[in-house]
Amino acid sequence: MNIKEVRRLDRVIIRFAGDSGDGMQLTGDRFTAETASFGNDLATLPNFPAEIRAPAGTLPGVSSYQLHFADHDILTPGDAPDVLVAMNPAALRANIADLPRGAEVIVNTDEFSARAIRKAGYAASPLEDRSLDGYRLHPVPLTTLTVEALKEFGLSRKEAERSKNMFALGLLSWMYHRSTEGTETFLTSKFAKRPAIAAANIAALRAGWNFGETTEDFAVSYEVAPAATAFPAGTYRSVSGNLALSYGLVAASRQADLPLYLGSYPITPASDILHELSKHKNFGVRTFQAEDEIAGIGAALGAAFGGSLAVTTTSGPGVALKSEAIGLAVSLELPLLIVDIQRGGPSTGLPTKTEQADLLQAMYGRNGEAPVPVVAPQTPADCFDAAIEAARIALEYRTPVFLLSDGYLANGSEPWRIPEAAELPYLRVQFAQGPNHTLDDGTEVFRPYKRDPHTLARPWAIPGTPGLEHRVGGIEKQDGTGDISYDPANHEFMVRTRQAKIDGIEVPDLEVDDPDGAGTLVLGWGSTYGPITAAVRRLRRAGQPVAQAHLRHLNPFPRDLGTVLGRYERVVVPEMNLGQLAALVRAKYLADVESITQVNGMPFKEEQLAHALEKIIHDH
Repeated sequence: MNIKEVRRLDRVIIRFAGDSGDGMQLTGDRFTAETASFGNDLATLPNFPAEIRAPAGTLPGVSSYQLHFADHDILTPGDAPDVLVAMNPAALRANIADLPRGAEVIVNTDEFSARAIRKAGYAASPLEDRSLDGYRLHPVPLTTLTVEALKEFGLSRKEAERSKNMFALGLLSWMYHRSTEGTETFLTSKFAKRPAIAAANIAALRAGWNFGETTEDFAVSYEVAPAATAFPAGTYRSVSGNLALSYGLVAASRQADLPLYLGSYPITPASDILHELSKHKNFGVRTFQAEDEIAGIGAALGAAFGGSLAVTTTSGPGVALKSEAIGLAVSLELPLLIVDIQRGGPSTGLPTKTEQADLLQAMYGRNGEAPVPVVAPQTPADCFDAAIEAARIALEYRTPVFLLSDGYLANGSEPWRIPEAAELPYLRVQFAQGPNHTLDDGTEVFRPYKRDPHTLARPWAIPGTPGLEHRVGGIEKQDGTGDISYDPANHEFMVRTRQAKIDGIEVPDLEVDDPDGAGTLVLGWGSTYGPITAAVRRLRRAGQPVAQAHLRHLNPFPRDLGTVLGRYERVVVPEMNLGQLAALVRAKYLADVESITQVNGMPFKEEQLAHALEKIIHDH
């Protein structure tokens, strides 16, 4: 028997690409799950077409899933794939430019018909014109092999062809020594009501593995050892940002001992949160899919008035529609989480691509002076902790809070250590129980706007509680009594008090990573954390001292941010917009900051960001 060579690697980047109906997201997700179970550190980048179903075989219809896994701590889904699996000519053409020379390219030759080649924009077959000579090309008739492997199941050719993604997954699982047991269990469960389909997919998966084992074309397989030193002890699972955020909301509601209510309208890329929370009625979660964005936040605000931990989820266009109701929540001073999974804009923009361009909208996108705290997670797993932190602020200070994630975090995955319940913060709140003010004549009354002297939060009075009747609505309230008031002095007092409440929110000081006493600080927020950290590490390895800090709290900023900025000769802010955080920092601290901006719908690449930072440092 011919024993194949096994090479050991420290890291690998794989990209699966095909039509949106080829199951590339499922294939990548299953490979990711097995890789997480194996113990590698990982980061992923799913990339969806914006069209619901673009014409098959066209460039706009290409869907891809990139996975970077390693035996050490990694921070990004990788700049350039080491392996591309292309299910058709369009997938090859859309992705080949990202590959370095020498990368492995596995193509499904069955799809390279003359018509499909023309549809993808090729003048001639790339498999025959020597344009792929710089790569290690593996032509594999994936469709034919899959259909042949499934002959015994009596499926139509069309049904059998649908399993070709499982054949490809089996082949890649063999190449990188990934187990298939978890995927087999998944398929058995997914197709429990159609056992013949489950069996066929499992057979295709095993056939792909066996093909890799026996074919002469794949003479080498690869091993990437578990990342034992990268993770603290604990129980881990692979988690996407939207899933982690959903779990964080459930955990916050349990820590607060409040029912969780989600009022939402489906919108990419936030819909997965609605889908996930709808599964957790056993934890007291209620989900309401409203007829539009305004109804979604209106229902959530009503739930907050009724004593729930209330949430509304959306993306940038939905925030625009919700803006008046967010202002109402500011006026009512009720806890409400507004989860904005940012995407490319303006208007409908790039529905399936990522961007960080809603920061100024979250800060100022309402009429009047309507300040709202803003919290941003930095990695997919960090969405769990950021959701709990946003809930803490909302409950403690009786205010709506923006939670700014984005499409890159929402759909990306990484290992997450499942926390123990004892590690989670205590979030219990005290509802108003009775009168809280004594009049001059000794009468005890309830004042709905009598504030906590420390937090400036007003009482949370549950409707129906005897003696706590009070007015609600968007018209200005009289301080203390809550009566409608048009008095100019009272309005100014209430506006300044609401602003003081937000300014006074206690947030941790900024953590600065500066082991070498650098002259340059790279300041980021949100999902740029991974690329920034990877780029900073690269510069430090090259002998260039660089400091790094990352903002979770964007309103209010950490109290020491101005002091930190003053310690550095240069402050550089990379962000996926045209410089929104940089503008806020310049305005508040009169700091001379430099921007690195990108708005192409994709996250920064490590090498690209490192070169941009290096140029700024050297130009000074």
